[in-house]
Amino acid sequence: MINFYDLTIDELSTILISQGFKKFNATQVFEWVFSKSIFDFNKMSNIGLTLRTYLSETFTLDPLTLKTQQQSQDGTQKFLFELYDGHAIETVMMLQDYGVSLCVTSQVGCNMGCSFCASGLKYKNRNLTTGELVNQVVSAERLTGQKVTHIVVMGTGEPFDNYDNVIKFIKIVNDSKGLQIGQRHITVSTCGIVPRIYQYADEPIRSNLAISLHAPNDELRTKLMKINKKYPLQDIIEACKVYFEKTSRRITFEYILLSGVNDSIELADQLSDLIRGLNAYVNLIPYNYVKEFEYERTDMKRAMQFYDRLIKRGINAILRKEQGGDIDAACGQLRMKSESK
Repeated sequence: MINFYDLTIDELSTILISQGFKKFNATQVFEWVFSKSIFDFNKMSNIGLTLRTYLSETFTLDPLTLKTQQQSQDGTQKFLFELYDGHAIETVMMLQDYGVSLCVTSQVGCNMGCSFCASGLKYKNRNLTTGELVNQVVSAERLTGQKVTHIVVMGTGEPFDNYDNVIKFIKIVNDSKGLQIGQRHITVSTCGIVPRIYQYADEPIRSNLAISLHAPNDELRTKLMKINKKYPLQDIIEACKVYFEKTSRRITFEYILLSGVNDSIELADQLSDLIRGLNAYVNLIPYNYVKEFEYERTDMKRAMQFYDRLIKRGINAILRKEQGGDIDAACGQLRMKSESK
């Protein structure tokens, strides 16, 4: 059986035409699945019996297998999904003032090895397929009855290490016949894989780019993020400049505040100097506890001092509100808590 969620509308059309059906049939099926949330081909009433039979025998629309579902006091929900091969991934739904945001996982495990992130405690086993990415959105909507309006590819894994599947995923969820999630409502986060930033700048899609920065100099960043040995800060900044020149899209720099590590006023000044002149803003993130690491969260007074320093030096910044910390669903806390494999 073919995973329906692996296919763009053009790919589905090609398959159907090869079987003697019409191009517009692909549009009909996409609309039934993604716009009308009908997951039984036999219930697609404007499609002929022959096509319905072919679809039922050829494609699967099964949701991901739910292992656990937790809800935070703030309304955040975390889903532990089992994949077809027994591996598990986590997906997080957050209720925002502007809509419903879904944090999507791109890999089983992660090889980036950031020293503060639970997702890297288990090395990458494999990339997720396009269908497994799309199915996180579909399954979360089916479980909650809520329409996802925004997507952040910031769950377990490095999205640009699974580049082709992530790009295809964006195309499907953005499609006007698909999930209809606007490009400006989709954000992809990377720890700084420079060649992929250049490639992303040339994509016809115009979804958002976020850079996991977390330090303003190479010495400190290399201690926190081993990827910096391969792609140092100046290479990342140059790639970001090219990205903005080609897309005119503002870049987000993510910066987790670690007490006594990267939260000094001196480092705020270095950060200001590093990104000055870029059309960007800094997303300051409170550190979320991970028992395997010794890092501690910067207290609110010191976090506000860091934030104020950026603002006074002309840098746009926000201090992110924590969500889902009581169910280990906050930034940096995702991991595969259990696997059947």
